[in-house]
Amino acid sequence: MYAIIETGGRQYWVQPGTTLRVETLKHEPGKEFSLDALWAVGDAVEGAEPTISRKGKVVAEVVKNLRGPRLIVFKRRTKKAYKKMHGHRQNLTEIRIKTIAVGDKAA
Repeated sequence: MYAIIETGGRQYWVQPGTTLRVETLKHEPGKEFSLDALWAVGDAVEGAEPTISRKGKVVAEVVKNLRGPRLIVFKRRTKKAYKKMHGHRQNLTEIRIKTIAVGDKAA
């Protein structure tokens, strides 16, 4: 069973048990929340095709809030006395996918 979710302007392919880092969410560590699935596929029942749905729910748990790696932005103009250095660290939230519900089924 897997699904495609969207959060923070990006899309992620997830399965139950997947841990991923997304842009900051306003949830406390240890709390569960749900996301709408853009596309979800259920398990195949014996002798039948897998259930495919454009509607589904994904339940996730916030593991922790953290900061990403340091990125250095350096700007320079050739033959000019112009140099500019700037650093950046993105705030991230690490989440773990608990369950995926396709229609009436949950994994």
